[in-house]
Amino acid sequence: MLLQDKQIAIIGGGPAGLTLAKLLQRKEIPGTFNIKVYERDMDKNVRVQGATLDLHEGTGLEAIKRAGLLDEFYKHHRPVASKMRLVDKLLNIAFDDHDFATITAETRPEIDRAPLRNILLNSLEPGTVVWDSHFVSMEKERDGWLVHFKNGTSAYADIVIATDGANSKVRPYLSDIKPVYSGITLIEGNIYNAGKNAPKLFAFAKGGKVMAFDNEQFVGYGTKGDGSVMFVVNFKTPENWLAQSGIDFNSREQVLAWLKKEFAGWSDRWYEFFTNDEVYFIPRPQYYFPFNQTWETQANLTMLGDAAHRMPPYAGEGANVALQDAFELAENLTGNIFPDIRTAIAQFEKEMIERGANATKDTLENSEKMFSNNALEQMSAFFNQVKEA
Repeated sequence: MLLQDKQIAIIGGGPAGLTLAKLLQRKEIPGTFNIKVYERDMDKNVRVQGATLDLHEGTGLEAIKRAGLLDEFYKHHRPVASKMRLVDKLLNIAFDDHDFATITAETRPEIDRAPLRNILLNSLEPGTVVWDSHFVSMEKERDGWLVHFKNGTSAYADIVIATDGANSKVRPYLSDIKPVYSGITLIEGNIYNAGKNAPKLFAFAKGGKVMAFDNEQFVGYGTKGDGSVMFVVNFKTPENWLAQSGIDFNSREQVLAWLKKEFAGWSDRWYEFFTNDEVYFIPRPQYYFPFNQTWETQANLTMLGDAAHRMPPYAGEGANVALQDAFELAENLTGNIFPDIRTAIAQFEKEMIERGANATKDTLENSEKMFSNNALEQMSAFFNQVKEA
């Protein structure tokens, strides 16, 4: 078997990295096979950031099924999280998922990132995740890599797999291709105990999501099971906007002043997100990798997920494609089809690049609709068609 007696290092303990570890541990691999997930978080109790995930049939949901965790997933998924309200800048409702009396069969069930992470962590063999392991660098040693971490420790691995996200520090060891700016930047905000700190907007969502479109701008937010809210303010702007804006994103006053100017005409009801004591902001310019990217396959290193094919979040494809990457790589490395590891990885990377390019194209096409002059009409028509199907 290809992985017999191999030491595997997965860099990054997000959904894709943890799923890959679980899928590999389910295989019967002889010898001293060992797998470690190196995660920069201090421990498993660190709060998990990010929006609720909707897992798709054939990709994200298929990965959970192959990992043997479907029952656990459905114990923790949130049906109401998929409920959607589409509104204009004044919060006038154009489409309301809550109006539908029956809930159709879910093909994209949603789950918060924290419970999903816990499900995956609890399924792994003890000691699989090495916490407080922030990747710094690595160098070739024997037929593998000696990996160095910020805490001063190092570890040898025969194979390194990068699952460390859009700003991967491992990717440069495989490819020097730079991402392309999408023309859109978003400001992410997170509010804990939102029922107290942003009560009106929290209640307006009714446990689900709200998406507001107007003036080629987009504001969206969703509630989570822990009572928090994540919101995003999305807008078209040049790539150098962040550097030139002069905004201190630790200052609610400065961010609100910018919002009032750039989103002039939007209801002041939105200000609730920007004036409470608990909010904090993260600016995120949106990038994607070229459709035709390639790199030379290595026998001891590969990458998947956002590290390989980052894309904006406007089609919900990123996490799902990453989870498919995980089960496709696991199959290639543990099956009996390929004569050696390099060939197995080469086939995986070829299909992954194509898969990522297709998802990125879909995302960019969706972005055009969401930031168009008639975005609200287009999105409302789309969701009405989905409900009528």
